[in-house]
Amino acid sequence: MKYFDYAATTPPYPDVVRTMAEIMETQFGNASSIHGYGERADQLLRRARIGCAATIGVKADEIVFTSGATESNNLAIKGAALRYRSRGKHIITTATEHASVYESVLQLQQWGWDVTFIPVDSRGVVTAEQVLKAVRSDTVLVSLMHVNNETGAIHPVEETGNLLKKNAPRVLFHVDGVQGFGKVHVAPAKWKADLYSLSAHKIRGPKGAGLLYVRSGVELIPLLSGGSQEHGLRAGTENTALIVGMAKAMRIATERQIDFSSQIRILRDRVMKTIAAIPELELNSTHDGAPHIVHFSYPAMKAEVALHTLEQLGCTVSTQSACSSRSAEPSRVLLAMGRDVACAAGGLRISFGDEHTEEDAAMLEKALHQMVAQLRPLERRM
Repeated sequence: MKYFDYAATTPPYPDVVRTMAEIMETQFGNASSIHGYGERADQLLRRARIGCAATIGVKADEIVFTSGATESNNLAIKGAALRYRSRGKHIITTATEHASVYESVLQLQQWGWDVTFIPVDSRGVVTAEQVLKAVRSDTVLVSLMHVNNETGAIHPVEETGNLLKKNAPRVLFHVDGVQGFGKVHVAPAKWKADLYSLSAHKIRGPKGAGLLYVRSGVELIPLLSGGSQEHGLRAGTENTALIVGMAKAMRIATERQIDFSSQIRILRDRVMKTIAAIPELELNSTHDGAPHIVHFSYPAMKAEVALHTLEQLGCTVSTQSACSSRSAEPSRVLLAMGRDVACAAGGLRISFGDEHTEEDAAMLEKALHQMVAQLRPLERRM
């Protein structure tokens, strides 16, 4: 069985697992305690914070550790909206954002905020000019993902951030960076991002760890009340082992990013070419997207049927994103891109990792042909 669902989660690096196990066994102190055990845990957190900051080119005191990207996105969006509500109650985003962003702004909408969902084009991308055009005098926040988690579409975050800061400097800019880090170049400060979210388990780190970059001078209302951990923005005892594991995974991913991007792009382009040549399938990803994601549809077949057929043929893929894959609803991302309901309901995502080889790609291509051959007679009945 070959695993092609790295956009959902990844197997941790062996070095990450060993490091975490050692810390859990020997460095179990609470980093807030002032005795020796606590001091040693605090030192580990300090080094991890410095390491995480270095990988994205920001200052260590701008890093807030969280339980993952869902918490980071919630803290960025709700924390900013609540803190700066005196400036206005208007938020800008797109209809193709990850559920943790999309549902956060919908919740704010229920609380009285006004939300503008900028439409994407057929590739799933918006322009910086579209974002700026949507800005109003009461706009407090723009939230835009770097790489789409379903299709791999890349938004122009650098152009958007610079255009916003030049023309609307009081508007905060949040980037959901979960699917971009370790795959494409990342530079939140250069992008003029005020807030930037990451999750460790997408880059072969542990589940349950993430971070939020909060630019110096930006204030947020905490979502969790309690202790003064994480600059007072995230109460609760830090999980030292997970955070150190994340820091190690971020360092490895940064070191390997250029090689990963070039090597995996070759496999992705090869599989995209195969899909494009199969009449029953429709490509939803484009060649200018992220190097690790291929999204396609089998409009005449239910997505779960196609998925389980591929699984029987030895290839594990996914439908929609992991957080939405158990939903029977058509993908709102594909619908926003202008795909019809059949296409949006029959979507499948292939996502590669650094362990994949040419032989794995060949196996996947063979499985795709076999899947269509097996399911073709059932098309009219499904």
